[in-house]
Amino acid sequence: MATRARIGLKLEDGTIKHSYVHWDGYPLNVGACLVSNYDSVAKITELLSFGDMSSLGMFVKPFGEHSFDNPESNVCVFYGRDRGETDIDAKVSTLDEFLSAKYAIGLDYIYLFSNDNWWVKMGSNWKLVKSFIPEYNLTKEDLACTI
Repeated sequence: MATRARIGLKLEDGTIKHSYVHWDGYPLNVGACLVSNYDSVAKITELLSFGDMSSLGMFVKPFGEHSFDNPESNVCVFYGRDRGETDIDAKVSTLDEFLSAKYAIGLDYIYLFSNDNWWVKMGSNWKLVKSFIPEYNLTKEDLACTI
């Protein structure tokens, strides 16, 4: 069963550029991958340039033979590039739209990169993704929400 997520990047004008991820949206999977591999605006922009994805990996671009049916290990699988689907581009919307039923219905997790950190929406609260990853050993002060 899928654990669906949406990942977004807060842009300078306050809008959110975002894409859908179908598999393994948990904070210790998609969240940890985002924190470890997509820690700059440039990297996130490249990731989102491919649109919606089946699965998130450590690498955006494959090193050799890669397809939807035969993906390379640790490489993102995108619906457009790897399966030839259309109308899967990343969207740009306001924060309210990003969180609305139009984009959020049926999702298990919503991630947002803002103020140099990845955040995950849990119910009505935002939590720092690093707080789910034991090796970060964060203090209460580290967890102050600044979306």
